[in-house]
Amino acid sequence: MKRPKNAAERQARLNRILEILDQLYPDATCALHHSNPWELLVATILSAQCTDVRVNLVTPGLFKKYPTIEDFASVTPELLAQDVRSTGFFNNKAKSIVGAAKRILTNFGGKVPTNIEDLLTVPGAARKTANVVLGTGFGIASGVVVDTHVLRISQRLDLVRQKTPETIEKALIKILPQDRWIKFSHQIILHGRALCVARKPKCIKCPLDSLCAAKDKTF
Repeated sequence: MKRPKNAAERQARLNRILEILDQLYPDATCALHHSNPWELLVATILSAQCTDVRVNLVTPGLFKKYPTIEDFASVTPELLAQDVRSTGFFNNKAKSIVGAAKRILTNFGGKVPTNIEDLLTVPGAARKTANVVLGTGFGIASGVVVDTHVLRISQRLDLVRQKTPETIEKALIKILPQDRWIKFSHQIILHGRALCVARKPKCIKCPLDSLCAAKDKTF
């Protein structure tokens, strides 16, 4: 891949990457099953260090057992931990979920906050989780979700040079149109699962191959 020499070439390359992502994943959306923003918040907290597939196996029974935010606020973290045990780190996750329910009931009238500042005060809702909930739950582009796939692929595609999720998000916000912040993350996550996997990426099958000069490309 020939590296872009100037801003115009970098923009043209980015536009081409976005076009290809649209062709590959036109209907990309969050893989976590939910019926409202609160359920999405719970599912996203559970998804830390756990697959979406596993979370989607757990949440139907969980939301049937605790159908309202009040139910989650009244259960003890110790009891809830047993319900989410299979997602890993269950004690911390249960504590966060119960704490989130209590704070939302006490401070926000039982409604998940719709702005990033308030949502970040909710237990378990760090920047990534907050962006997921606002983007998917409310259609609010508060930032770019940077999970392991977005971190890895944005570096492989040379869209960013930063190393941490926080700095990568800031860099992506600068180059991506705001109306792409939500969809971009969903598309990159799907691409990371389908082709641009962590080990031995399937470069020969990847339509982005000609735009990529990753050091760990396979041939």
